[in-house]
Amino acid sequence: MAWLVLVVLTAAVAAAAGIALTWPSGPRSAQDPTEAGAVEFVTARVVTSGWQTCEGTVEDVAPDGTVPTEVRCLRVTAEVGQDGDEARTVDVYATAGLGPGDVPAGTRVVLERYPAADGQAEVWAWGDFARGVPLAAFAAVFALLTVAVAGVRGLRALLGLVLAFGVLGGYLLPAVVAGEDALVVALCASTAIVVTVLYLAHGVSSRTTTALVGTLAGLVLVTGLGVAGAALAHLQPVTSEDTFQLSRLLGDDGVDVLRAVYLCGVVLAGLGVLNDVTITQASAVWELRAADPRAGVRQLFTRGMRIGRDHIASTVYTIAFAYAGASLPVLLLLEVYSQPLARTLTSGAFAEEIVRTLAGAIGLVLAIPLTTAIAAVVASGTAHADVAAGRGHAH
Repeated sequence: MAWLVLVVLTAAVAAAAGIALTWPSGPRSAQDPTEAGAVEFVTARVVTSGWQTCEGTVEDVAPDGTVPTEVRCLRVTAEVGQDGDEARTVDVYATAGLGPGDVPAGTRVVLERYPAADGQAEVWAWGDFARGVPLAAFAAVFALLTVAVAGVRGLRALLGLVLAFGVLGGYLLPAVVAGEDALVVALCASTAIVVTVLYLAHGVSSRTTTALVGTLAGLVLVTGLGVAGAALAHLQPVTSEDTFQLSRLLGDDGVDVLRAVYLCGVVLAGLGVLNDVTITQASAVWELRAADPRAGVRQLFTRGMRIGRDHIASTVYTIAFAYAGASLPVLLLLEVYSQPLARTLTSGAFAEEIVRTLAGAIGLVLAIPLTTAIAAVVASGTAHADVAAGRGHAH
């Protein structure tokens, strides 16, 4: 239908204009440049690792409250070579919790190098494990399985995923760091992503356009709910060490920027959920129409909502358990501290996630009947031959 195309074109043009107006012209100046980028990350190969006695620090508090004078630490000798120089070895102390068995000879690790400055020698420190190869292998397996199972459509979906992350890395993150309004940037980026990805993965048709309109409507709902929830719950964005550090690096207006960054995260989280349910509902209605060409709008909507209710129930569980799994260490820590449940759930960090989760869940619940209704209207006015062929072009 023409009005669906008009809605999508309007959203796409608005997103393109917003991206052009908020495109980052230059990097934001950090509050402390030495903290922002003086460190250099170097890949190295472990030669040896073993226990060594080190001096105790205030972080090594014993159960009785005393600070031990000596503690056991893991010393790692690693071979590095940079900028064409000959390989050389450096000694670093691994992070707490690791033992020699965790860092055997030959392990690839990432070390932090702090260049010499003000008469001080360069300093090397433990960074992390080099995980590029195993992660790339997992990604390759995922891509191959997706193409093997879903065929050409799976390949198009993977291309859409690459484009989506290209938008995030090439536009959204630099724009937010450069000081552009994070909420506006998130809406523009999300609209550009969903328009591109849906049409690329599912093809240009009335069915895809219906799902796209439902996704955009849900995105508006999620944004409004996120803004309202953050205001009503008096959410403070600086709730962890990472957000505190980011606030410092962003400068005097860092806290205000973090509030917008939080809402940006709400929008992106909602996009991932909405994209799934809307295309599924639209496809379900089209299949119902193909199975029963005589079904009218009311019948298609009623039958589609039977599927939609199951989808709502399963997706709400998915959202809840995804958050519980990601935050399990924090939940266990709070259990050890025996904090009251009400106090725990209303604390800053949990309140942020609750608002984010509920905003996405409410947007999802409302987007499903909206998408189903639009799909029922459009599918009922589509020729049966086109519906059966999957093209879904309206008269």
